[in-house]
Amino acid sequence: MKSFSESYRDAGVDITAGYTAVEMMKQHIARTMTNNVASDIGGFGGLFTLDLSTVSKPVLVSGTDGVGTKLKLAFLMDKHDTVGIDCVAMCVNDVSCCGAKPLFFLDYIACGKNVPEKIASIVSGVAEGCVQSGSALVGGETAEMPGFYPIEEYDLAGFSVGVVDKDKILDKTTIKPGDVIIALPSSGVHSNGFSLVRKVFDVEHTDIKAPVAELGGKSLGETLLTPTKIYVKSMLALFEQVKVKSVSHITGGGFYENIPRSLPAGIGAKIERSGVRVLPIFQLLAKTGNIPERDMFNTFNMGVGMTCIVDKNDADKALAILKENGEDAYILGETVASEESVILC
Repeated sequence: MKSFSESYRDAGVDITAGYTAVEMMKQHIARTMTNNVASDIGGFGGLFTLDLSTVSKPVLVSGTDGVGTKLKLAFLMDKHDTVGIDCVAMCVNDVSCCGAKPLFFLDYIACGKNVPEKIASIVSGVAEGCVQSGSALVGGETAEMPGFYPIEEYDLAGFSVGVVDKDKILDKTTIKPGDVIIALPSSGVHSNGFSLVRKVFDVEHTDIKAPVAELGGKSLGETLLTPTKIYVKSMLALFEQVKVKSVSHITGGGFYENIPRSLPAGIGAKIERSGVRVLPIFQLLAKTGNIPERDMFNTFNMGVGMTCIVDKNDADKALAILKENGEDAYILGETVASEESVILC
């Protein structure tokens, strides 16, 4: 017999809706299960068996993030099955930046009112992100918080845990002038800079479902909700065959904040502006908001979701491997001796 409290329900929390949501999301969670999962959904903790047969010096790597104000677009579009992919992507892409393989993921959903169908839709996206990254969704939490969140709104966050062999952790100190910087294209704005995006396009007072010529006939809402690309499987394939020196996930802060995190002192990234494959959504954003180019590259990914640095002798092989794994990768620039971390010329 399921527990039930009329008093709690009268205060705005319906625990029976929580049970219904869990039952509805189980089919999605089942898609993410791997042989290492050692528990069922519903316990107090998610159990995961570590297979260290191929890892001599295991180091656990963790990453956590949320979706941010991109969720406002999901509310306006009443579309909730893609933001979960964003949540997973922001975590697993970070974890992969040190050479690690993501193992499992947990999510946290806080809402004003638990509508089981909506919660299940959100989790379906989380599950899809886990499938794309090879992660198991071993647990999560849904918190119904009336009076704290508006009834129609929610927040979504999560975290990933991965593993890497200590001897295979990417070492940016091996970077030298003349190394090649490779770009992995993004799928769109991903999940950063949406406070500025929402302001520029005034999304609350604009028909974001109308087709936009500059976006190839797609609507603004559809374009902005395009989920963050997950690079894990293609990067793992690259790590296996090429010595990658460093990786940068281009998130909030754009080129100027993220690329320097993958560089040692005294080394800069020289990038030709004309070679950056800027997506139409960024061109429209800059034009509509009259945003200076420096600010665009310091806020958004501009069409580059991830960069990796390899020796110039490995560049062609790296590009071939990435393309075999579905990435339309290209050479973005090279490393140079410089105290300036990013040189966009």
